[in-house]
Amino acid sequence: MRAKRVSQPRTLILLRHGRTAWNHAGRVQGQLEVDLDDVGREQAERVADVMATLSPSLLWCSDLARTRQTCAPVAAATGLVPTYDARLREFFFGEREGLTHGEYAAAAPEEFEQFRRGHYDACPSAERTSAVEIRTTTVLGELLAVTEPGGTALAVSHGAAIRVATGALLGWPDDAFHTLRGLDNCGWVVLQEHLDLHGVGALRLVAYNRTA
Repeated sequence: MRAKRVSQPRTLILLRHGRTAWNHAGRVQGQLEVDLDDVGREQAERVADVMATLSPSLLWCSDLARTRQTCAPVAAATGLVPTYDARLREFFFGEREGLTHGEYAAAAPEEFEQFRRGHYDACPSAERTSAVEIRTTTVLGELLAVTEPGGTALAVSHGAAIRVATGALLGWPDDAFHTLRGLDNCGWVVLQEHLDLHGVGALRLVAYNRTA
């Protein structure tokens, strides 16, 4: 992703939500509303302190419950008011949402194996990867555009969506995001502009799957 001309590089942090009972049970969540479990709430509290040390000036978040619940302690620790945006949601996985991995594998073993490897388009009822790429990079581009030079922006989102967005923001070929492992709950990605001699920045990967 090419960014606008700036005087100082900006930083973009992508944070995955904390653990839910469905994460723990290996159940497909997609865009269904699932709350953080006790472990997830502890993860959110812990990562909030770390995020505060990074001094973000903007905090945007998916509007789903598990991200909002992760965002709440981050907002308290940073003093920022979150902006909620549905474009930061997880993939919609259609009829597969709510299934455990075991149930999914029993119902459609070949499809599940592709799903497990991150080839989400194998699921015929799922939102297309290209659509997720467009909506996430659009909203993250807007977030970066309103971040002051030298500033840091933080977006709270979801594992699969962040993987796709990371590859796209870095300008990788389609499907190259499969080379990234899945993010841990409350794991985060750090992207920073690298400025050329004319002050034009392109995003580079600084860190992936950092955890508190």
